[in-house]
Amino acid sequence: MRLFVALDLPWEVKEELSELSCNLPGARWVPEENFHLTLRFIGEANRLQAEEIDHALNALRGRGFFFSLSGLGWFEKNGRINTLYAGVERNEALARLQAKVETALHRVGLAPERRRFIPHVTLARMEMPVSPTLTNFVQANNLYRSAPIRADNVTLFSSLLGKDQPTYTPEAEYALA
Repeated sequence: MRLFVALDLPWEVKEELSELSCNLPGARWVPEENFHLTLRFIGEANRLQAEEIDHALNALRGRGFFFSLSGLGWFEKNGRINTLYAGVERNEALARLQAKVETALHRVGLAPERRRFIPHVTLARMEMPVSPTLTNFVQANNLYRSAPIRADNVTLFSSLLGKDQPTYTPEAEYALA
């Protein structure tokens, strides 16, 4: 099974984010039920590994906290945009939580994540060069800011790749407080 650890978002925030979707050329918009903030992508795991991951995440300790989504941006690879996202305001509690998740997963044998953690919520996937249309869209929506979102638990999701979009299923929740 394909796994990742994330903070799920309240429906109100998911609905706000889905209202940003429009007829942007080349954008494949993420369905609102799939919006989340990934703390760590794990990838393929067998049943034994999944059990070890579950135990490691169950041992996480921390306090709940608030975070806010703020602004839009994109990730590029080889000069082409591959992800349009909503950013997350700088948040020390979120950074500490992500580090705890990373440490817990490293202890059960997962290789450390090589990429730097950039908290975000993916809005759309695409494969295109930067265009004036996309730049204008991001600038027009860059003042987007969510109400504070309470993070009380971490969710382990499984991901089933589909023809159009993956299906994410919450497998377990781990309370922070």
